[in-house]
Amino acid sequence: MTCKPQILIALRSSLFDQLFAEEQQTRLRALGEVTMPAPEGNLSEARLTALIAGHDVVITSWGTPPFSHSVLEAADRLKLIAHSAGSIKLLLPPPVFSGGRRVTHVAYSMSIPVAETTLALILLCLRNYHKIDRKFKDDGWAAARAFPPGGELAGNRVGVIGAGYTGRAVIRRLLGMEAQVWLCDPYVSEADAAEMGVRKAALETLMRECPIVTLQAPATAETYRMIGAEQLSWLRDGAIFINTARAHLIDEAALLAELRKGRISAALDVFDHEPLPDDSPFRELDNLIITPHTAAVTHPAYRRQGEITVDEVSRFLSAGELRYEVTRDMLDIMA
Repeated sequence: MTCKPQILIALRSSLFDQLFAEEQQTRLRALGEVTMPAPEGNLSEARLTALIAGHDVVITSWGTPPFSHSVLEAADRLKLIAHSAGSIKLLLPPPVFSGGRRVTHVAYSMSIPVAETTLALILLCLRNYHKIDRKFKDDGWAAARAFPPGGELAGNRVGVIGAGYTGRAVIRRLLGMEAQVWLCDPYVSEADAAEMGVRKAALETLMRECPIVTLQAPATAETYRMIGAEQLSWLRDGAIFINTARAHLIDEAALLAELRKGRISAALDVFDHEPLPDDSPFRELDNLIITPHTAAVTHPAYRRQGEITVDEVSRFLSAGELRYEVTRDMLDIMA
């Protein structure tokens, strides 16, 4: 008799229920024997080490402890880590990828709401609706109507920095809104850029020539503080700068200084210190929209994360295939 695959759910039960609808949980149980520790909180490294032996598949997410040497030593049968979230670097160090173990993740799932949020923030900044809303509520109709006319996205030039899952999702939506899209990404060829319908440009050229710039690059050693005082100085007066990616990419002090000049406007979903402190000077700026790291937070995205995870586990167990596989050589250029 063939033994059913052993599947370990290495995330807190409340998060599992949030990501995996009843249908997906039923599908998982049909695929193998599921171990669900059902902890009130996140698993500890010691607990994961004690549980992982004998399991073929481990499903991880936010709050799963890193796969340390002791965890990997105990993972005697582990063949697949299915990460039901996006970023994996802090969770899965390079040794995870040895010994035939394979990894998949669901970054694609979150690219959709982040791209939609990015588009919404661009439109808000173009039309100054965040300012108009406050003015209308505080001072009335006439005062709100006194704002000068805003801009349009159609025909406007937008620079996208980074063409991963989210960057490409942003590009598709911008093109659908008839914007002209320029792209800065060293890993995208001129031919690939042309196929996407965008113009490839160097970072300085993009930031000087595009009145709207959105940052979608991953957090890597190469991208750390890639946007500092010099790069921000390249933005033209009246430019709009968006970051729904990672705070890691920006010199926050330089951005604060540039915003205080009133020369540009911006929208930020991510910050060096989260939660953003109550006394943060970013809270005082009228030319800045701030959101509390919620660009990817939607109910459909959560459910899609669970669905994609189960699809990947099913695909792997039935045919040894993965649609969203992460390999060792991808680590240096992804989150």
